[in-house]
Amino acid sequence: MAKICVIGTGYVGLVTGTCFSDIGHQVVCLDIDESRIKQLQKGQMPIYEPGLEQVIEQNVRAGRLAFSTNYRESLSGADFAFIAVGTPSSDDGDADMQYVKKAAISIAEHLDHPIIIVNKSTVPVGTGDWVAEIIQDLNSQDVPEFSVVSNPEFLREGSAVSDFMNPDRVVLGSTDPEAAQKVADLYETLRAPIMITDLRTAEMIKYASNAFLAARISFINEMATICESLGADVRQVAKGMGMDKRIGPSFLEAGLGWGGSCFPKDVKALAHMADTRGAHPQLLQAVMDINHNQRISAVKKLEQALGSLRGRLIGVLGLSFKPNTDDIRDAPSLDIIRMLLDGGAEVQAFDPQAMAASKAEIPQIILCDNPYAVAEGVDALLLATEWNEFKSLDFQRIKNNMRGDVILDGRNIWDEQDLHEMGFTYMGIGVPEPK
Repeated sequence: MAKICVIGTGYVGLVTGTCFSDIGHQVVCLDIDESRIKQLQKGQMPIYEPGLEQVIEQNVRAGRLAFSTNYRESLSGADFAFIAVGTPSSDDGDADMQYVKKAAISIAEHLDHPIIIVNKSTVPVGTGDWVAEIIQDLNSQDVPEFSVVSNPEFLREGSAVSDFMNPDRVVLGSTDPEAAQKVADLYETLRAPIMITDLRTAEMIKYASNAFLAARISFINEMATICESLGADVRQVAKGMGMDKRIGPSFLEAGLGWGGSCFPKDVKALAHMADTRGAHPQLLQAVMDINHNQRISAVKKLEQALGSLRGRLIGVLGLSFKPNTDDIRDAPSLDIIRMLLDGGAEVQAFDPQAMAASKAEIPQIILCDNPYAVAEGVDALLLATEWNEFKSLDFQRIKNNMRGDVILDGRNIWDEQDLHEMGFTYMGIGVPEPK
């Protein structure tokens, strides 16, 4: 079994390091954030990811997983160094590579034996070559033998542990086939299809995959808007489309659009890369525009149903960008809440995991203890994130708590006819008005 150093303890790094230890490798997860490492050493989780805490605990106990802030100790004797640091977007969409650069420099400064460096972060096409140049330049002629392999991640927040252990594919790219094969061997016990290609193609596969999935969501959301104008039901449209084997049903659920740490950043970065090289990313731009418009459309629906937002109290169920995570990065809910507040409304909300982070982002949010408290005295109720606990609410209790009767089901999870018969003014996304 290999000795692995994983640099970065965010979603990708922590899941990657933990899961590698769980399949038998010796892993040190390294981070320059001392408070985060101390937290992990105490057994406290810095993020919410279902199942991850238990896997960390059992592998720390087994002696296969450790956490450190010390580069020299963490890289000592390591066969592989995985770079899994953040690459946030700048305003123009370009990926911020400062953390990748710092990781590469730190590896170069402490490199004293042959090693394979693996880019796990989502990075612009060409980063593998750039990382190799940094390490080579800093070490001049005395650099120990090393190779760079691209190994993009395809983990979904909320199911990341399962995704690592049961991948659709493992993508590897390198100019050194032997190094790529050694990385492939790390995944051998998972028995997943492995694709080995050149560095830049592997990097591009990640961007193209996320852009395509985002495009599917934006497509069905545009269909939802058209369905509303024509009186069709987008849910049935999506079901009929999904029965076509060429299309399939995945990522065809109309709603408030995509958010999170991956789709927004990756689509924007790919469009930026294309634009700066003279290509014309027209489809990618449309995908982003449609997604942004979904949030505006939700606010307009509420404003139209209420007559005005000013002085209204709106309840919001769900704040994280998707269920089973505490991540609020580019969450549709927060954009919508900001627009509601700008329109003169007050907002009270509940989320099972993301309330503290949301309050820090938007202090004006009134936080509630449960969904029924959210409904207390509100003129309208918006479902923004489809957590399971929101799917079977006592709507008679909800109705008794509300001042108004407007419900905007932003994820189409409730039965519009039942709510209509109970006296609610129901609005869905791409769903005809109940009769």
